[in-house]
Amino acid sequence: QVRLVESGGGLVQPGGSLRLSCAASGFTFSIYDMRWYRQAPGKEREFLAHITGYGDSTNYAGSVRGRFTISRDNAKNTVYLQMNSLKSEDTAVYYCNVDVLGNGVWGQGTQVTVSS
Repeated sequence: QVRLVESGGGLVQPGGSLRLSCAASGFTFSIYDMRWYRQAPGKEREFLAHITGYGDSTNYAGSVRGRFTISRDNAKNTVYLQMNSLKSEDTAVYYCNVDVLGNGVWGQGTQVTVSS
């Protein structure tokens, strides 16, 4: 069974940093691209970042480029999202995602709140 479990969210002040983790199981992690998304209250789910299976290529949404970094550790079946210079508008539930054989799989999400 394909499963994704996000962690690392919390309350942080503007300008602060957080690192999110997404632990994957039930599939051959290293051959699949991984993605991070977020959804703020009343808004649609927004793509943030993508990384290839071997981690040799990444791309980002314009809203987070230069502040967020996606990475992965294939030995640990885990993908990360390092978030720096956080802003109030980054407040959302953050999700990781994988498309396994045409089936999109999502974790349960982790809440990030940026507030003073």
